[in-house]
This record gives sequence, structure tokens and C-alpha cells, in this order.
Amino acid sequence: MITVIPETDVISVTAFGDFTLADYQEFEAAARAALVAHRKPNLLFDLREMTGYTLDVAWEEIRFSRQHAEDFPKMAVVTTDQWVIWSAWLSQLFVESDIQVFEDVEMARAWVSGEIS
Repeated sequence: MITVIPETDVISVTAFGDFTLADYQEFEAAARAALVAHRKPNLLFDLREMTGYTLDVAWEEIRFSRQHAEDFPKMAVVTTDQWVIWSAWLSQLFVESDIQVFEDVEMARAWVSGEIS
């Protein structure tokens, strides 16, 4: 399950439990809506409560990332899970985004919002 909060400059996604394909598609809809509105939002993924994700989510993430490689200037990922951290760094191969991993959601939000560098 996820919550998606599409703000003007940042799309915030929080995952709880298993991250499913339907969840990812909910994020995609919010991201596409922002892009249609001619915005290039930054992304904040809070994955501290995520317990796992399915292979179809991983495949969809790669596909979506390749299609939108230059559309999201910054991506903040909040997690302490080493597999998720590794996955975030691997994602940099597919996108032109500045991706940073944080343990603290407020620090991540400040960075992705441009309040700190």
C-alpha cells in the first residue's frame, strides 16, 4: 500500500508493507499528471515501512525510469534497507536525476525541496 501526495514541486510517495504493481501505477499516474502540466517535479520516496516488492514492480520501475530519464531532477529515497539503497544507486544508470539516500525523512524533504544542498 502507498500514499501519494502530488505537490507543486515534489511528489511524495510513502510505501507500507508490500509495494505492488498497482501501487507503482498509482505513483506513475501522479507523475504523468505533473508532466502533462509541464512540470518536472522532484520525487521523495519514503520506503522505511516497505516490507518488499514484486518482480513486476522492479520491471515497471526500470521501464518507467527509461521512458522518463530526464523528467525528474531530484529523487530522495528514505530507507535503511541495504537492498533498497543498492537499488537506488543502480537506478542512476537509467536516469539523469540526482539521487540521494537518506535515513531521515525531514532531511530528505529539505534536500528534495531545495532548502539544503
